[in-house]
Amino acid sequence: MNKMYKATPDGYCGDEDNGQTSAWYVFSAPGFYPVCPTSGQYVIGAPLFKKATLNLENGKKVVINAPQNSAANKFIKGVTYNGQPYSFNWFSHLKLMDGATINFDMSAIPNKQKGTNDSDFPYSQSNEK
Repeated sequence: MNKMYKATPDGYCGDEDNGQTSAWYVFSAPGFYPVCPTSGQYVIGAPLFKKATLNLENGKKVVINAPQNSAANKFIKGVTYNGQPYSFNWFSHLKLMDGATINFDMSAIPNKQKGTNDSDFPYSQSNEK
């Protein structure tokens, strides 16, 4: 996001076909993206902002906090979801629709232990038999 997008005439990488490139950017900025939209899961990535609030159409909110977020602190050390430790590498669309407060603890060093259990990984068709 920081390398391929700029507020200049050539600020988008590649072709801006039907808004897909800008949609990816806007969707990824809060820290998650629907890699496989039919799974109902959003894969977690580092948020761009220190705080973002998503106002849902049902009147609920998803509040995303990453107060230590910076160019140096670009790695996720840990996540809490509604105050509880969260090890998964994905968020559920259905649960997000209930509203949530998500806190990202950001660090300059990657946490190589976070999200390493099989259940922490998002859906992958390659696991289908």
